[in-house]
Amino acid sequence: MVNNLMAHDLLWGLAPERLPADAPVWAVEALSVGQPVVVRRAMTVAGYVAVGVRGQSREQRYATSMPVAAIKRRVRPEDLCHVESRRDMPALHALSRLRPLLDASGWTWGVSGSAGFELASGIEALHERSDLDLILRTPQPLDRLQARDLLAQLDGSGCAVDMQLQTPCGAIALREWAGSARRVLLKDDVQARLVSDPWQSSREQVA
Repeated sequence: MVNNLMAHDLLWGLAPERLPADAPVWAVEALSVGQPVVVRRAMTVAGYVAVGVRGQSREQRYATSMPVAAIKRRVRPEDLCHVESRRDMPALHALSRLRPLLDASGWTWGVSGSAGFELASGIEALHERSDLDLILRTPQPLDRLQARDLLAQLDGSGCAVDMQLQTPCGAIALREWAGSARRVLLKDDVQARLVSDPWQSSREQVA
């Protein structure tokens, strides 16, 4: 599992006492009730994984690291595609409408963000104005025409949808890749940089 951990994975097992002494009280409380943490893109020392703790408000996000040996459970975004919820939320209704389309796409996809957190943990994180955050695993290039077609279908779901394309080199926003800019922002474990081909490993810098 260690080598396969990826951004947006949810992990259980980080004990509150492992947080630094200056960690906010809300982060300690979140872990005390058994809340999972989310894997984030950042470098760490060997044997640790970079994670983030979620609070009740959007501003409450705490970055830390977690010993890999402490992981008790892992849920990936793609594990949540067909998890049902009875909550009456626009993001969940949009997920239900988009599920057949994404299942038929041939790509591996998943649910992240507040929707993924809620579906995995049972902790209510969505509200009426929440976006639906999705990821699409794209080991092979998705051309820009395909990206525009997919974006048009997501935009017709009745809720704001934010999809990230997960390439072998990092992540880009579908909305940006579907646009007209020659370079797009690619995020990896080290930095965010502008590239013309998010599926190429060369580190292109802004001229």
